[in-house]
Amino acid sequence: MAKTPVHSLQFISTVICLLSLSSFPPSLSLNVETQALLDFKSQLKDPLNVLGSWKESESPCEFSGITCDPLSGKVTAISFDNQSLSGVISPSISALESLMTLWLPSNAISGKLPDGLINCSKLKRLNLTGNKMVGVIPDLSSLRSLEILDLSENYFSGRFPTWVGNLTELLALGLGMNEYHVGEIPESIGNLKNLTWLFLADSYLRGEIPESIFELENLQTLDLSRNKISGQFPKSISKLRKLTKIELFYNNLTGEIPPELANLTLLQEFDVSSNQLYGKLPEGIGSLKSLTVFQGYQNNFSGEIPAGFGEMRHLIGFSLYQNNFSGEFPANFGRFSPLYSIDISENQFSGSFPRFLCESKQLQFLLALGNRFSGELPDSYAECKSLRRFRVNKNNLTGKIPEGVWAMPIASIIDFSDNDFTGEVSPKIRLSTILNQLILQNNRFSGQLPSELGKLMNLEKLYLNNNNFSGVIPSDIGSLQQLSSLHLEENSLTGSIPSDLGNCARVVDLNLASNSLSGRIPSSISLMSSLNSLDFSRNKLTGLIPEGLEKLKLSSIDLSENQLSGRVPSVLLTMGGDRAFVGNNELCVDESSKTITKSGINVCLGRQDQEKKFGDKLVLFSIIACVLVFVLTGMLLLSYRNFKNGQAEMKNDLEGKKEGDPSWKISSFHQLDIDSDEICDLEEDNLIGSGGTGKVYRLDLKKNRGAVAVKKLWKGDGLRFLEAEMEILGKIRHRNILKLYASLLKGGSSFLVFEYMPNEISLKGCDNSSFTGTHGYIAPEMAYTIKVTEKSDVYSFGVVLLELVTGKKPIDEAYGEGKDIVYWVLNHLNDRENILEVLDEEVASESVREDMVKVLKIAVLCTTKLPNLRPNMRERQSFHYLSFEART
Repeated sequence: MAKTPVHSLQFISTVICLLSLSSFPPSLSLNVETQALLDFKSQLKDPLNVLGSWKESESPCEFSGITCDPLSGKVTAISFDNQSLSGVISPSISALESLMTLWLPSNAISGKLPDGLINCSKLKRLNLTGNKMVGVIPDLSSLRSLEILDLSENYFSGRFPTWVGNLTELLALGLGMNEYHVGEIPESIGNLKNLTWLFLADSYLRGEIPESIFELENLQTLDLSRNKISGQFPKSISKLRKLTKIELFYNNLTGEIPPELANLTLLQEFDVSSNQLYGKLPEGIGSLKSLTVFQGYQNNFSGEIPAGFGEMRHLIGFSLYQNNFSGEFPANFGRFSPLYSIDISENQFSGSFPRFLCESKQLQFLLALGNRFSGELPDSYAECKSLRRFRVNKNNLTGKIPEGVWAMPIASIIDFSDNDFTGEVSPKIRLSTILNQLILQNNRFSGQLPSELGKLMNLEKLYLNNNNFSGVIPSDIGSLQQLSSLHLEENSLTGSIPSDLGNCARVVDLNLASNSLSGRIPSSISLMSSLNSLDFSRNKLTGLIPEGLEKLKLSSIDLSENQLSGRVPSVLLTMGGDRAFVGNNELCVDESSKTITKSGINVCLGRQDQEKKFGDKLVLFSIIACVLVFVLTGMLLLSYRNFKNGQAEMKNDLEGKKEGDPSWKISSFHQLDIDSDEICDLEEDNLIGSGGTGKVYRLDLKKNRGAVAVKKLWKGDGLRFLEAEMEILGKIRHRNILKLYASLLKGGSSFLVFEYMPNEISLKGCDNSSFTGTHGYIAPEMAYTIKVTEKSDVYSFGVVLLELVTGKKPIDEAYGEGKDIVYWVLNHLNDRENILEVLDEEVASESVREDMVKVLKIAVLCTTKLPNLRPNMRERQSFHYLSFEART
């Protein structure tokens, strides 16, 4: 009996303790989770300070981005979407046993996914998409409560996770866009009966689609794009009646689209582009009234477009370019739908051009090039002010362009080329203020060129060639500061070449050939410092060739078939050859240049009419001429003897018969005072490069004569390469090739003296999209060329641009294991660092940064992880006449 009060007291105390614990969460639990979160924070970089409220003195339930259970006080969710977080996920997260949501998409988190995450057994939502995580994904099959698992768009490697078939509660599964080993889609995915969203794009998957996937009756989105999936297009897909989105583009699927596809009445987006599909589109597809996007470009489809597409009410995007479709396009297409983009290019559509594509006034991209449309362009497009790109080139269209079509306020491209259009260019063209390219070539346009063209301040390409334009070239074109390419050839233009064209400093390609232009070539043309190609041939130009043209680093010139007179500058003759100047009867060349010509161009010998007038001067002239002939003859004999001696000495050197020679043999190609003693005095501290044929040094000449680059060739092969490089570089005049001043030979030593231009980078594009890049001091073994065609690897081209712009190697240990320059660039850009910090600091001077950034943007587009977002080589707008040059 005496023990009863004691037991009662103990019981009461126990109850009070339990009640206290239920009202106030235990401090120990709070300390464990607080410490776990602080450890989590310590492993992250937080430039936006979104974790600023995470402090040791605070309850974790008050931390930003944290959600707690209202009763237990335990952490149930961590959520930071697109907050620029980087660093790694700390293993301490495994201490959060009540965690239900880990939501960290669109950041820059790297490292591996901690194995301890499986201790968070209540986890329902795990989203780490759009980060930089690496390694093998740990087996998470024990997390049976998972409803959302999205690890897409990272750098996870290893085998594709087959254990996901055990996560039977999953509603959404995203594992795409990682770096797995090549494998197949696991059959076990068919176990996920609740799945509504499946994203396995760009996962190195091959083989056929497992039939088990077509048992996922709740599936709404199926994305298997950008893999190597093969086999016939699956008919069983029609069993997935809840599908709203099918993404199968960029695979190896074959066969025809089955008629059963029409059973998917909820279908909104359908993309089977870039496969090997063929045959006609089933008529029933036209009954899919919910369609918003339909894409099947780059296949072998044929036949006509089902008429039902003309009755659709929700269609936004439609793209079937590069197929074999034929016949007339559905008459009502676009009439009832909010069409935003349509590309039906490179098919065989015929008949009238569709009238209602812009009926909703929302159309921004109209691409119908390369078909057989005929008749006039409908008047309805005069009110289509929403267009950004308008391309109907390479058809059989006729008649005049509706007046309002010339006024496109937000259009960047208008391309009506290669048709049979007539009429004039309206002065309303001035309202197309955003226009970047106006391409009207190969038509029958006529009338005078409107001066309003000078209002298009964003214009880069103006192609009006091969038409019937007449009158003078408007001087207002000289206001186009962004212009890079001007083609007015093969018209009936008259008058003189406006001197204001010299203000177009960015023009790379200038062609005014085959007109009736008269007067002199303006000296201001020599101010066009970017000019690479110049063609004024087949006109009526008179007067002298401006000497300033010699200063331009032209790679192509044609002044033939004019009425020019005077001396042809030797530099231009070397670069253009005879053909560039034939048909000008009054032109002549220096006698020293005549040896390299094969045409009938006269030699500049002086004025014979003055000889007849001044007989007394003729005698003096004859005497002087005789003396000169005598002197020249002696010099020639001396040169010939030196030449023969040089040959013999070269031969002796090559055969090892002579170890040295006290005298230097110098051959000069440009005017530069060369002191052989300076050239041979090279210091290793001035070494700036080494190649397959020798070392290159920087040498500052004495007497303030500037700097040169001296290449000392290796012995043995030195003489052979000396001859090769002299033959090539001594004659070339090109803006991308360094100038060779002289060569020196002494015994077994050989030197080349170059123009000094440290760390030059240059990239040039032409009509045919050929690119040549040079880095460092040019020698034949250091040059490379990239040929860009429709079938070229855009990604590889982008990688080359990144080498050129950043000055870094394509692969370097500094980027991390298995990483390349693409990863490095994107890593810096994703971290939101200043874009200028990515550029090569040695060449990114203020004057060239703008051009370098343009090339960087193209490179990033070319190497983007989603191939469908990379520039389309078929269009090639991004690459025409790209001009980038950076120097220090």
